[in-house]
Amino acid sequence: MSVYSIVVFISGSGSNLQALIEAQQSGVFQAEISLVVSDRADAYGLQRALNSHIPSAYVPLPRSVDRLPAVRASIRADWEQRLLTVTNAFAPDVIVLSGFMRVLSSTFLSGCTADIINQHPALLPDDSSDTFTTSTGAVIPTLRGAHVVQDALAQQLPITGCTVHRVTPIVDAGPVLARAEVPIVPEDTETTLHERIKIEERRLIVEVIKQLTQNSHI
Repeated sequence: MSVYSIVVFISGSGSNLQALIEAQQSGVFQAEISLVVSDRADAYGLQRALNSHIPSAYVPLPRSVDRLPAVRASIRADWEQRLLTVTNAFAPDVIVLSGFMRVLSSTFLSGCTADIINQHPALLPDDSSDTFTTSTGAVIPTLRGAHVVQDALAQQLPITGCTVHRVTPIVDAGPVLARAEVPIVPEDTETTLHERIKIEERRLIVEVIKQLTQNSHI
């Protein structure tokens, strides 16, 4: 039986990647992180991968000063093709978008041989609605996009959290696999709140990967 293969996409420090590395090393799940990919050369997650002898790749999206949409679209399409070629070479069963700050197009999604899941640092509903009902019955706005921790504080929400969901062409709207709530306290800053969310993110992603690997062996 082949080993369940994981590819992790990152753009930053890779703390969730580290949780997956440690879970793999301790035998929490029967899977292997086959590759770590970053769009940023300075992402510390690449160093985490190298420290654990995991293959890693830097696949940058070139910056363009050309304002023509067609040129920008062409550059991005070429980048996605490179990303796809590198990723598919490792034949992953799942790709984990873990703090990966790029939106992948439907072309990339359809060309990928693996399931793709995303970690989102806010609570997403089971449908595409604009609100989420917490475990206490409170109704809060659904936060989507790249600045949801900041948004939670700006909107003075009583609670936020994190979600692991499948990736679809509609951003932050795929089927939910797991979520966890994180209360917001009066003294929270964006940094302190994000750190508490990350604790839950690390726990959730390990649980989800464990479940996916178990299901793959049924």
